[in-house]
Amino acid sequence: MNANPLLHDWSTPHQLPPFDLIRAEHFEPAFEVLFAGHLAEIDALAALAGAPSFANTAAAFDRCGERLERARLLLDNLTSSHTSPELQEVERNMAPRLAEHDSAIYMHEGFFARLDAVHQQRGQLDLSEEQSRLLDLIHRTFVRAGAKLQGEARQRYAQVVSRLAELTTAFSQNTLADEAEYALQLAEDDLAGLPPFLLDAARGAAKARQLAGYAITLSRSSIVPFLTYSARRDLREQAWRAWTSRGEHAERDNRPLAKQILALRVEQAQLLGYANFADYAIANRMAGTPQAVHDLLSQVWEPAKARFQSEKTMLREEAVRLGEPADLQPWDWFYLAEKVRIARYALNDAEIKPYFSLDNMTAAMFDVAGRLFGLSFQEKHDAKLYHPDARLWEVSRNGELIGLFIGDNYARPSKRSGAWMSVYRPQSDNGGKVLPIISNNNNFAKASQGATLLSADDVRTLFHEFGHGLHGLLSNVHYRLLSGPNSPWDYVELPSQLMENWALVPEVLEKHARHAETGAPIAAELVAKIKAARHFNQGFETVRYAASTLIDLALHQRADQDGIDIAAFEAAERERLGIPMEAGMNHRPPHFGHIFSDDAYAAGYYVYMWAEVLEAEAFAAFEEADDPFDPELAEKLHRYIYGAGDAREQRAAFRAFRGRDPQAAAMLKKRGLV
Repeated sequence: MNANPLLHDWSTPHQLPPFDLIRAEHFEPAFEVLFAGHLAEIDALAALAGAPSFANTAAAFDRCGERLERARLLLDNLTSSHTSPELQEVERNMAPRLAEHDSAIYMHEGFFARLDAVHQQRGQLDLSEEQSRLLDLIHRTFVRAGAKLQGEARQRYAQVVSRLAELTTAFSQNTLADEAEYALQLAEDDLAGLPPFLLDAARGAAKARQLAGYAITLSRSSIVPFLTYSARRDLREQAWRAWTSRGEHAERDNRPLAKQILALRVEQAQLLGYANFADYAIANRMAGTPQAVHDLLSQVWEPAKARFQSEKTMLREEAVRLGEPADLQPWDWFYLAEKVRIARYALNDAEIKPYFSLDNMTAAMFDVAGRLFGLSFQEKHDAKLYHPDARLWEVSRNGELIGLFIGDNYARPSKRSGAWMSVYRPQSDNGGKVLPIISNNNNFAKASQGATLLSADDVRTLFHEFGHGLHGLLSNVHYRLLSGPNSPWDYVELPSQLMENWALVPEVLEKHARHAETGAPIAAELVAKIKAARHFNQGFETVRYAASTLIDLALHQRADQDGIDIAAFEAAERERLGIPMEAGMNHRPPHFGHIFSDDAYAAGYYVYMWAEVLEAEAFAAFEEADDPFDPELAEKLHRYIYGAGDAREQRAAFRAFRGRDPQAAAMLKKRGLV
């Protein structure tokens, strides 16, 4: 145990995890020691002789368990970014144990009695807004974790939470295995229509999997370009079916797991007095109620379907023109949409990509952060990270070091799909200044030679995740539990979606969108085409997103504990909602990791559109100022959004930035739905 690095201070620069020293076998024994240490801290707070106060309850609780959190975040990050069979075994073993430990903390009767006493007298305490929000957050977290339950209900709640941790971990690992295992191997006569950038990435993917020729994987940056460009309809169908059937294979079937997860979530919610899990989950978000979510989606759903039908007509006409089959299928949409886009807007994604190399777009997002917030990024090449593809930067603001940023951009079999920001260490200043360590993960197809080129959608994703990263790096609060993205889940997407807007700012493109081979700047005419085409295909995109959101809500508004056949439920909901067959959904339930790999987005996939309402209003302020880097707005953006964490009430913070409450009109206009 003395040699276990998870139990000791780290002598690495800025206490970066010593990735080269940490092994899978270190985690389980370390967690047992760290569990005991954390519980002892809470026992000590509960046993204090003095009267309970904000300082010796809420502020003290915020400082507890920091070393346990460090190990927990490290395990979460490794199992997401670069897992192994050994780490997956640790993940399976520790998921219920971590949940059981959380229950032991949040059901600690002695500490909760003191916490509850302070909370009851909060109106008489002279607390700052941040202190008041910390006290409310901790008290609410205890109550929502079962602290007020008694007897059998208390015991059952802990059992439900532990079992949910096991099931969601299994769901996630099954999906990852399906994604890692699949490769559509292509020979020379299978390549019709594929552009050079995709051939290069497919060649690299095949080599990484020790296959001959070319391989298309289920990474979005591989599968979507293949569906977009491949002239082989039979292969497009094969790839599409593999992509949409993840989680349904007999040896790793997620459907029975999802059924159990849903049943247990209903029980969890009802133990706490809620009718269903959606009521329980959304009560802790900005929306407040499922009805508020439906009110937003109702403004979008029918206009999106109508827009989709007009797009479908365009695609059918294009299919006839090309001599393609007229019976439009889901695996035809990306391919025909690209043909229509070229015909209507003279815009070819293959023409765009050479101007969007990953290195140039990384420089672009750093430049935006510098101009808005005074940030500078200094890459450190001597750090030992968990994978050669990961890169590290020291981040300074106006000359002062404020955090570390890890960028991990390439797809690989050991990495889960999608794109995400994560935290190795949150910012805080409760008893000493703690610098955040933040990472961004993407799944771009790595070029086997030359520059890795991004699509316009990839660039949007890069800036989106960087917005999350800035939310963590720019956090400027006292308390760890209120830091950065520790805010309501339908607000946490605001900083990320807002940052996407700067990807297409003309002066950013002029400086950084340079041709990968010639170095020539992107032509103004091409930028104009990109902007002119922004509303194209928005019916398709909005239907796919909203369909997944509506089914997520429907699944979690059920009130029975018997569970359901999710395949039958999905089919019935698709028919009831009128989801077009050709569109499908962003995520089908058997691989819907947002809602079944943990509970962060459960009954919460709507948060992207909720935040999009805020984002459209927020960027409109810069447009009205006719300056995307307006200094006064940028300073307010930092103070009220990127730096505020959960230390400010979100509606008031947004109102302080924008000067008014948000309305959905700007979002609907941006999507071209009005």
